[in-house]
Amino acid sequence: MYTTLIETAELASELAGGSPGASNRNGDGWAILDCRFDLSRPQWGASAYVDGHLPNALYAHLDRDLSGPLSPASGRHPLPTVARLVETFGRWGIDDDVQVIVYDQGNGAYAARLWWLLRWAGHPQVAVLNGGFAAWQQAGLPIDAAPGTRRRRTFVPAPMQDQVVSTAELERLLSEGALASGQSMLVDARAADRFAGDNETIDPVAGHIPGAHNHPFARNVDAQGKFLPASELRDRWEATLGGHAAQHAIAMCGSGVTACHNLLALEIAGLAGSRLYAGSWSEWIREPGRPVALGWRQR
Repeated sequence: MYTTLIETAELASELAGGSPGASNRNGDGWAILDCRFDLSRPQWGASAYVDGHLPNALYAHLDRDLSGPLSPASGRHPLPTVARLVETFGRWGIDDDVQVIVYDQGNGAYAARLWWLLRWAGHPQVAVLNGGFAAWQQAGLPIDAAPGTRRRRTFVPAPMQDQVVSTAELERLLSEGALASGQSMLVDARAADRFAGDNETIDPVAGHIPGAHNHPFARNVDAQGKFLPASELRDRWEATLGGHAAQHAIAMCGSGVTACHNLLALEIAGLAGSRLYAGSWSEWIREPGRPVALGWRQR
């Protein structure tokens, strides 16, 4: 069972039935989801999927499939309801017996969102293709333009609601001084210039939540968009955590998407247990009275 990452060679071998017990892996026993997306061009990923994708992959659209409907109080990518995920995962042919592999164009920024959603809903057998579509292409592995197909299955959820932090809970932690004292630790995955408020290109308010620390998700990968070795990730994350247990950390970003990349990196590093502030910055700033900080803060 793969639960964090899978390499291109591993996936190719598994799908070809190249390991013991793999006879069903190029059939219905594995589901592959293409999560390619571009925030500035929301239809690009679906178009890229039509042009070519991993064999029998299905397409997962960030806005339609991996997010719930927007509301006046929500961030840009609110979590789907459990009922909606049950319908979506069932339509994709996922149940307890299915190994899920997710990928995007490269560094896992969008695929990690689906990785986290499946785990949150109670399906741990999901892994991100390390290096994504780019690594698959570079390896010269088969690309298919025909739409993927899977038979519907019944997904039975076991949601871990305690893994999600609401805006109300975060306001309480802030008011009680839990972030300032280190009882809880908020880690923002946005790039340093956005975190500092120097270069906000997406949201209408710049800055970060007071007391937050910055660990840009790009620090989890190498120049080819592949996750760093577990030992190196652990060193980097232990430096960011500064002696705090991973269980005390809350991951956030602009809208709750790339925060999942940090959660995946922590899992690879053997530092499991952090939670997700799903609404993230774009939800925090919906209420003008909530405090905002400027400047750069990183351990």
